[in-house]
Amino acid sequence: MLSTIRQIAAVILIALQMSLVVTLENGFYNRHMGLLAVLIMALLLSWFLLSGLTRLSDVGGFRSRVSKLSVPLIFAFMLLLVWQSLVCGFDVPLVLLPAPTLIVTAAWHNLPLLWADFQQTYLKAVVAGYLIGCGSGFLVARLAVRSQFLQNGLLPFGNFMSSIPIVGIAPVMVMWFGFDWPSKAAVVVIMTFFPMLINTVAGLQSVDPLHADLMRTYAAKKSQIFFKNQLPQAMPFIFNALKLNSTLALIGAIVAEFFGTPIVGMGFRISTEVGRMNMDMVWATILVAALAGSASYGALSLLERMITFWHPSIRGVKH
Repeated sequence: MLSTIRQIAAVILIALQMSLVVTLENGFYNRHMGLLAVLIMALLLSWFLLSGLTRLSDVGGFRSRVSKLSVPLIFAFMLLLVWQSLVCGFDVPLVLLPAPTLIVTAAWHNLPLLWADFQQTYLKAVVAGYLIGCGSGFLVARLAVRSQFLQNGLLPFGNFMSSIPIVGIAPVMVMWFGFDWPSKAAVVVIMTFFPMLINTVAGLQSVDPLHADLMRTYAAKKSQIFFKNQLPQAMPFIFNALKLNSTLALIGAIVAEFFGTPIVGMGFRISTEVGRMNMDMVWATILVAALAGSASYGALSLLERMITFWHPSIRGVKH
């Protein structure tokens, strides 16, 4: 009963806080500091609301699925509400931190521009660099597993290359490959190659010796040993590298665009709009980049669950 009362009170206070943000003029906390109590109470009671919904995730069935979907949505909504309330309530200058509504409005009014930036940075530089870097890293790892001198030579070199800052590599790649997207793809290749190499080598070497002996007992060919024994057991390591690289690639391409690019691209947009103090557009570009990175990571996670469904880490996940 007490829990239900708390949840109803949380919903009422959240609705009240939203009405305050919508109806009052900016700077209402500066004029009426007591209104801050509504936000604090809404946060405290939403804590109980989220705790109650989280406990439903262990029940199973429809309520569990609703809980797993609603908890992150409500949590994200509360973060945005706090952000909007504090920025509007204290009338924070736009150049310091724009409100979420201004960011969404800027994104909506500049959809063609953001789409062109997305195409230049993500669909061209990131995708090309990611495929080349991860693909070549996988192929070289397969060779390195068979050759001890490649392992001894490449793996320490990989650690060395991973420690080189991107701000040192990007200008060199721009000088080599020009200002368009190939130079950004080259940066992405360098950033993604060695994580894939190191993880794949570790995965291919993690084969259970009993499984390897069994395959040899059956007179299996090298290709059969690789596809039916080594590769399946290496898949969790490979997907770790793929997920890590999905975010590294986007960061690398955006940072590389700061060192020279045509008048399009996420990095170009951020650097240009910062110079013009157009911060809502800067945050709109960051929003697009974050959505693209999250979508990439989520798609790879789903693919991992489909391919490595037999692995204990996947089988142990409760649905």
